[in-house]
Amino acid sequence: MNPQAILTQVKKTFSELDCTGGGVIIIKHGQTVLEEYFGEQGQQKGAKKVGPHTLFHLASVRKAYVGFAVAYAIYHNYIASIDDKLSDYLGNEEIFRDVSIRHLLTHTHGLHWQNEKIIKEYKAGYNWAYRDINVELLAKVIFKVTGKTIAEIVDEQVFQTLSFTETNWFSEKNEQHIEVIHNDSPFWYESDMCDGSKMNMYSSLRELAKWGQVHLAKGKINGNQIIPKEIIQLLTTIQSPNSKPQNLPTNGFFWFVQPQQREGITELSPILPQGSFQLLGYTSVALLVIPEENIVAVRGFNSFGSPDRFDYIKDIHDFGSTVYQSI
Repeated sequence: MNPQAILTQVKKTFSELDCTGGGVIIIKHGQTVLEEYFGEQGQQKGAKKVGPHTLFHLASVRKAYVGFAVAYAIYHNYIASIDDKLSDYLGNEEIFRDVSIRHLLTHTHGLHWQNEKIIKEYKAGYNWAYRDINVELLAKVIFKVTGKTIAEIVDEQVFQTLSFTETNWFSEKNEQHIEVIHNDSPFWYESDMCDGSKMNMYSSLRELAKWGQVHLAKGKINGNQIIPKEIIQLLTTIQSPNSKPQNLPTNGFFWFVQPQQREGITELSPILPQGSFQLLGYTSVALLVIPEENIVAVRGFNSFGSPDRFDYIKDIHDFGSTVYQSI
């Protein structure tokens, strides 16, 4: 076991990003084998040191919670099937007719915002593209069928159940929130909406790692079934349609899942075993679970986007490979 190799790799990423602070947690067989924080929470003089209670901007890693809300709705029969058409829930618009809940969850929906209008980029199920419109549409579906927002479901079923106090969607920041270094990125925005549909979720790395551990244990904590295992199975098994080209990424409920046959390029290092699953955010925050080795790996930074010279796919592959080979 060589946790130092992981810390070295994470600090190399830290040095290459436009960020001020970071951290990493590695859990093996339920035991923390590495937990390290470095840097400051912001650029201003006298900024707090990054630590266990620093709240990192999750960006797309929040989709682990969005996916949970959808799985909850399916498990409790608010949504009849993952293959239900979007038009069944959001009106009989022509553009929604061939798009299913499955397509939204696996980035194969073909929908995209253009000039404040929804357009179709490709036939649903036959390509793959990463567009945040799927979260917005699923939020509408969830509210329509349950009468609750994504955030309300997650709060009731996850935060309260697991006693999470450092994970949520935030409209206002406090001294625990890390500053996001966004360099006026056109993709950066802040929102005061906390319904779960927007990119304003923060978490401590400890709670993010615990959330990964819940997935690894199929919903159990200390031997008790806290979250139905069927929900975890929905989230973390491959749900991508068979019509999708094999060289494009495979997803569960948003999670990138390692298939048996590895083709093309995806977030997951090609050396990771089948069934490993991961989410990576635009802030370079990552949550990786390797069930075959009983490993949960979390890293956090506060750079929104990355420099032109930075190869984020190579970097996240290096992170996964180093974790796997070192632990």
